[in-house]
Amino acid sequence: MIGILLIAHAPLASALRDCALHVFPDCAAGVMALDIQPDDAPEDSLTRAREAMAALNTPEVLLLSDVFGATPCNVAQQLNDGHSTRLVAGANLPMLLRSVCYRHESLETLAARAHAGGTQGVLPVGSTAPQNQPGQRHAPSQRDHQQ
Repeated sequence: MIGILLIAHAPLASALRDCALHVFPDCAAGVMALDIQPDDAPEDSLTRAREAMAALNTPEVLLLSDVFGATPCNVAQQLNDGHSTRLVAGANLPMLLRSVCYRHESLETLAARAHAGGTQGVLPVGSTAPQNQPGQRHAPSQRDHQQ
């Protein structure tokens, strides 16, 4: 199975991992989190990231980071060799849950699924009243019923 390493601004990496464990408690060994503190030196963060990646003890690792161009992503980019790792920035919970579900697939496919999960998990949501949702057009006298 492919390991997953979250590298993000503190406390996001740990919080995302905790949420994933809430849904999939059996994934603990395959998902590591590295929270980057505001005062962490990039060299120290890179050392800790290498240690976390080694602790996964898997031949391939999906790296997930929060913000492209920020320190956590820059650290992850230094780990990303393109052969045994793939990096996807913009980490969110739908991305992580999708990644956990498909860890058995190839690294390339997993990275694509992570990206899709992250983007498909971001949706504009209107009012909770069904008549205010796009595409719901009917006569005012007609009542909506949840099914």
